[in-house]
Amino acid sequence: MGVGRFVYTPILPLMHAQVGLSAGAGANLATANYVGYLVGALAGTLLPRLMRSVYVLRGSLLALVASLAAMPLTHSTTLWLVLRLGAGVFSALIFVIAASSLLSHLRDHPARLPGWAFGGVGAGIALSGLLVLGLRTVGTWRAAWWASAALAAALTLVAWGLRPEPAPGPNSSLSATQGKTSVPRTHRWFGTLFASYTLEGIGYIIAGTFLVAAIEQSSPGWIGSGAWVLVGLAAIPSSALWAGLGRRWSRPDLLLAALGVQAVGIALPALVGGVTAALISAVLFGSTFIGVSTLALAAGAHLRFPRAVALLTAGYSVGQTLGPLVAAPLLHHGYHQALILASVIVLASALAALILRIGFPHHMPTPGRLVRGSKPARSHRMATLDAAEGQAAE
Repeated sequence: MGVGRFVYTPILPLMHAQVGLSAGAGANLATANYVGYLVGALAGTLLPRLMRSVYVLRGSLLALVASLAAMPLTHSTTLWLVLRLGAGVFSALIFVIAASSLLSHLRDHPARLPGWAFGGVGAGIALSGLLVLGLRTVGTWRAAWWASAALAAALTLVAWGLRPEPAPGPNSSLSATQGKTSVPRTHRWFGTLFASYTLEGIGYIIAGTFLVAAIEQSSPGWIGSGAWVLVGLAAIPSSALWAGLGRRWSRPDLLLAALGVQAVGIALPALVGGVTAALISAVLFGSTFIGVSTLALAAGAHLRFPRAVALLTAGYSVGQTLGPLVAAPLLHHGYHQALILASVIVLASALAALILRIGFPHHMPTPGRLVRGSKPARSHRMATLDAAEGQAAE
């Protein structure tokens, strides 16, 4: 999924140079992918039975590989839009099924394991970045797409035996009904969290789409792809590390810190330029964007607002769809202004996280009926898993 969704970022400069793809058309292709991803995430939410099908998983894997391999077969922007739309849908379905399967089968294992597994997205980013970096001097944009399809096909072989999440047991709905208890109203905090996470979706995706192209405007060509590799490497441990910090600091504090760090990382290539700034930017961005999702979704689950994870995911996905469209008018003057805009939007998200800290209910009553002397029906680790499970819709 990391390859299929994010390889477009390092290939975009090649398509600008070799195909004459305009900045506006590049933004439209990115938007098509994000719209497809939103559609796939909604399908995973509304059609849970499909998400437990091994045939849907394998069909999505094969279709994603085919969408990558078909990109160099045409020069039609319309067909590219269709292919990137499809790649978004299939990437979302793969991630929903894989993450749900992972969390289902690891419920009796340490909670840090899902965090490390979400780092697979970062691994896909790093591998695709290395691939494009190696092909820059000897290959073309076509070779980059075909090589990414081959890499995705190899990973498909490894993932072929993955078992989707099993169907829920007959007593699951009864248990859920018995586990209900009154909780304090959390509308104010959830509304602030929703605003913060939606703004993050807009700002993060602008940087995630145009960071490589922006770096290559003021640095040697290989630096852009090299920075993208660093983004992936930094993302691999980020979810587990931010979750670990949650043992000492509250989620609103960590969310504020992560968003502040990300805003600085996004702005660096536009304000400073040069190789050092580009590499620092890559590390700061890569180490926060998955961590922010983990923290925000965990905070939403903690507040126990009805359908919190689904609503947060919807807002974030809409933000991702809007991001390239918001930045498109600035692309006529290059990509640096777009990065500045993204940084400002992420700072606005951080401001909302700062407001979230005010009176945040750090201790919520444990759901489930308690008998004197008994333990809570659900542990903190299980609540963390539920929050991470919502990240499947990311």
